[in-house]
Amino acid sequence: MRKYHAPDPWLILTTLFLVVVGLFMVSSASVVESFQVTGSNSHYFVRQMIFAAFGTGLWFFLQRFDYHRFRPLATIALFIGVGLLVVVFIPGVGFEAGGSRRWIGAGDLTLQVTEVTKLALIIYLAFWFENKGNRIRSFYNTFLPFALLLALIAGLVIAEPDMGTAMVIAGIAIAMYFYAGGEVKHLLMLLGTGILAAWAAIQAAPYRAARWLTFLNPARDPLGAGYHINQALIALGSGGLFGLGFGHSRQKFNFLPEASSDSILAIIGEELGLVGILFLVIIPLSIFIWRGLKVAQNAPDVFGKLMAMGIVFWVGWQATINIGAITGLLPLTGVPLPFISQGGTSLVFVMIGSGILLNISRQTIYDKHDEDPFIWGRNIWSRLTNFTSRISPKEEKSAK
Repeated sequence: MRKYHAPDPWLILTTLFLVVVGLFMVSSASVVESFQVTGSNSHYFVRQMIFAAFGTGLWFFLQRFDYHRFRPLATIALFIGVGLLVVVFIPGVGFEAGGSRRWIGAGDLTLQVTEVTKLALIIYLAFWFENKGNRIRSFYNTFLPFALLLALIAGLVIAEPDMGTAMVIAGIAIAMYFYAGGEVKHLLMLLGTGILAAWAAIQAAPYRAARWLTFLNPARDPLGAGYHINQALIALGSGGLFGLGFGHSRQKFNFLPEASSDSILAIIGEELGLVGILFLVIIPLSIFIWRGLKVAQNAPDVFGKLMAMGIVFWVGWQATINIGAITGLLPLTGVPLPFISQGGTSLVFVMIGSGILLNISRQTIYDKHDEDPFIWGRNIWSRLTNFTSRISPKEEKSAK
């Protein structure tokens, strides 16, 4: 009989904290765009709250849904994930927004198919790599099929076009392959091929080449290709250390593109400053990644280890790309900040990933110190209470 214990409280707290931070920041960052598009200041915020409630329900359910049940669904999940990437190109089914075909559905009920593909690929690779066992190091048996699958998925995503998400998916897959025990020489080969393919994709699309040149020199075209990153940097610079105050952003008044979605970090920096970014985004995400890696390390089987690693790398790598792009440390690309950016599909699926991670944490094999992550706090509190309740020497004599 499988032994369960309480899920990791750090993962629970950081997930809920980040979702609440996201709701507050979406309520502020989306107010102008929401009024212009819908006539209501709060439309986007209310929609995000609905998705947050739906995602939280799935999050609670998946904490108690044994992750081993995903094994027989792995191949089906992959077919669904890849199939949706194809369906999005069918006229009348997929629709275009901002020059990209990433969604199916209509109105507020849309599905960004790449979010489904991320989770489906994590489940499938965990299942596949576990079954490979020692054959994970084989070039023809494992690496070549893996590279071809990754090329197919990344190619479909780039064709949408969505190079940022292709980078996220490629990073997740490569990290899982490495963690499963893949050959380093195969990884280097794959990374080299990926860099060449990315460079070819940049050269093939003028807007990507312009973004790359802007990354090298943000002042090159401040009203054209460099407009977005320059407005993001202005927002961050205006916020300084402590920010202008919640709700007091100026860049959200049609200066900063995608203020409540991909660029929401810039609004956080403008309103709450560097301190706000650090305590509301960086530290909570770092705790989530730290505890997630602990779950991966102590998962009871290879399937759980690989699934946990895939989910943790998904959140960490996507956050790194978003933060790096908005701060000018990486070329600008459109990926949401996990748990925080406006976007229903993104929020729901990252909550699903967190729920699966928490279920794995309920079955981990911890030692007595790791079983309760709050044990250090309880020990300190116990020592303080014992100290304050201790009878002083004079009182002890009088008591005698």
